[in-house]
Amino acid sequence: MLDESDDIHPLFHGAPKTTEFRKLRKRLVQQVREALDTYCMVTPGARWLVCLSGGKDSYTLLAVLHELQWRGLLPVDLLACNLDQGQPGFPATVLPEFLARMGVKHRIEYQDTYSIVMDKVPQGRTYCALCSRLRRGNLYRIAREEGCSAVVLGHHRDDLLETFFMNLFHGGRLATMPPKLLNEDGDVLVLRPLAFVAEADCDRFARDMRYPIIPCDLCGSQDALQRMQVKALLDEWEKRSPGRRQVMFRALMNARPSHLADPTLFDFAALQPAVEQDDADNSTEFSGQG
Repeated sequence: MLDESDDIHPLFHGAPKTTEFRKLRKRLVQQVREALDTYCMVTPGARWLVCLSGGKDSYTLLAVLHELQWRGLLPVDLLACNLDQGQPGFPATVLPEFLARMGVKHRIEYQDTYSIVMDKVPQGRTYCALCSRLRRGNLYRIAREEGCSAVVLGHHRDDLLETFFMNLFHGGRLATMPPKLLNEDGDVLVLRPLAFVAEADCDRFARDMRYPIIPCDLCGSQDALQRMQVKALLDEWEKRSPGRRQVMFRALMNARPSHLADPTLFDFAALQPAVEQDDADNSTEFSGQG
């Protein structure tokens, strides 16, 4: 199952030998390590629930985390998890067979949230909000049952940017998916180690590795999704000015509360010009004159 040198994780078996792929793999590993360090994600000895949907992003996440663990650079225990949400036609055997073949510890959980979403969401409305909320609740439960301190998701840099602009255009707030978040109950972390990784790199990596991609037909069938509109806008900006996405992402890491307009983030009331001592003395003498 391993390459001839045996110095590779099974998830990288059959990896292309090209210089381009080696550079891509190195870049992915470096960017994930940078995110892990920047946001202090790693507690040695912790156990992580690595969520695997079967999409390109989660395959990339799974492979890079296991590569880091294989190299002794990620001192945590990894448990892959797929939540089968009962979508009609979902190829339920693909991920269990893949994970077993790769020697990856895993748990497959079946919960029919699909029927709940279809029952509760009116026709023509988007399914994503309720679908993700139900999925997240089940993942927190599984994490607790498995003794995991963190749920690890495959959201990448472009996901964070798209969420920022969706909040800006439609939510009236400056917010995105944070790379590290504590859940409302305060007992499970949500980690996004791909925060610095471009979606295009995830796509290239998963295609080069020929991982068995499983599309999400539930959300993908809704052409009017706000996220798709934002994605198209960002694609156009990137086409006109290559590198624009990375510049915008750096802005998310360089917020200046004093140059925004939120009085809960910055004490504007306390912002007053400095008073020279002579001026203060003159003011006191003047006020004392009858």
